[in-house]
Amino acid sequence: MSTVPDFSSSELWIIRTTLKERYGHDIEIQLADSEVKFEYSQPKLTWCPTVYWEVKPVAFVIFKTAPERYRSQFFYSETEFYDTGIDEYDNISDCVTTLLKIQADHEAQRKLDQQKN
Repeated sequence: MSTVPDFSSSELWIIRTTLKERYGHDIEIQLADSEVKFEYSQPKLTWCPTVYWEVKPVAFVIFKTAPERYRSQFFYSETEFYDTGIDEYDNISDCVTTLLKIQADHEAQRKLDQQKN
């Protein structure tokens, strides 16, 4: 199936700890596999270990694309999803921290936009 190694216990600990620091309580994470396109110009998809969690109304994913290589996204629906603007991280802590910061900034901007309308 996947040639990418699963998330290690230390990677999962970093994710869980960062989420607990952000939200003030444990957040349930789920492990999955996802098909990811490594090169946008190529049609080939590769199976990658994935960490998924939700904090309503948003869901988050981190894809492990190689040893110590990660991509991340957050989404509100199948048609409204975002990334951090960084293609790939080589540090899981940077990946999850940046993902949470970008989503918090996005959420603050959404609220401002709603107040204006």
